[in-house]
Amino acid sequence: MKGNLENIAVMLGKAPHKNKPITAPAQLIHAQKHNQPKTPAEWLQIKQELANIKGGHYPKKWRNRRWLILLMINLLFTFSFWLDIQLFEGSLIASRVLGFHMADPYSAFQIALAYRLMSINLIIGTVTVILLWIFFGGRAFCAWVCPYHLLAEWAEQLHLKLVANQWVIDHPVHRGIRPLLFILFILLAFLLGYSLFNSLNPVGIASRALIYGPSLALLWVLLLLCWEIFYSRRAWCRYVCPVGLTYGLIGTVSPLQIAYQLPHCQHEGACLSVCEVPHVLDCVKKGRAADVKIDIGPDCTLCGACVDICPSQSLTFEIKGLSHLL
Repeated sequence: MKGNLENIAVMLGKAPHKNKPITAPAQLIHAQKHNQPKTPAEWLQIKQELANIKGGHYPKKWRNRRWLILLMINLLFTFSFWLDIQLFEGSLIASRVLGFHMADPYSAFQIALAYRLMSINLIIGTVTVILLWIFFGGRAFCAWVCPYHLLAEWAEQLHLKLVANQWVIDHPVHRGIRPLLFILFILLAFLLGYSLFNSLNPVGIASRALIYGPSLALLWVLLLLCWEIFYSRRAWCRYVCPVGLTYGLIGTVSPLQIAYQLPHCQHEGACLSVCEVPHVLDCVKKGRAADVKIDIGPDCTLCGACVDICPSQSLTFEIKGLSHLL
């Protein structure tokens, strides 16, 4: 299950456990891989696959689908406002879609604490969004809907090029800071009577700018992107964003997931190189998988980058209890 205690602890900042109890079938597969070294031809194939991946020559089926859906969702709000057809009203923080109220759970909680009230529409919108993202996988919101995520994804590519040319150095931050900030923003909303986070949230700023036009608040988004380009890879999404953590908690009970199959994995590490949250893929490292099949944890954004890049198809989309998605 995605939401077991170990996965939740890792999502909250704990380092993945390196010495988990390994099931007998998984032990057998690990032993077979250890006792049957790869042939020179197999190593040559892996080397060629990694060279292709480094050059960007691998399928991008899920990335292309994701970008298309993300742009369509955000532009539906834009065109609905411009054409005044009132089908997609508001922004991704609080909206009414086809007559249904929707509200980002963390932002709604901030408002409730700051103003000491929770309107019926805010309750309906929050519950609707929670149920929606239980079905669609929790943090899938980040990769498939969030406009800032797409901007950060493009910024990440620039960051990686700068790092590869040794023009900048990546500075990872301890992931445990994210739950602390999650709590800090809640306390500030309650104590100040004002939702500071909602003013700083780049998701809302980017969404409103796309719909209603740019404002000076975009300078804050630009500052965050510069931080990620020149200092720390995907820093906001990895180490700060309480919205992402909220959807991760929602995703602990979601049936939609990425599943890892141990038997065919070559442990070449390509998936780790493209993953926004590589700690969720700790199981792909040689000798780490505790079972033959493993559900990737709830901090996974279901972006599909690992599914696209995996040459052995050891990572697949899956609905719990149903066959693999194609």
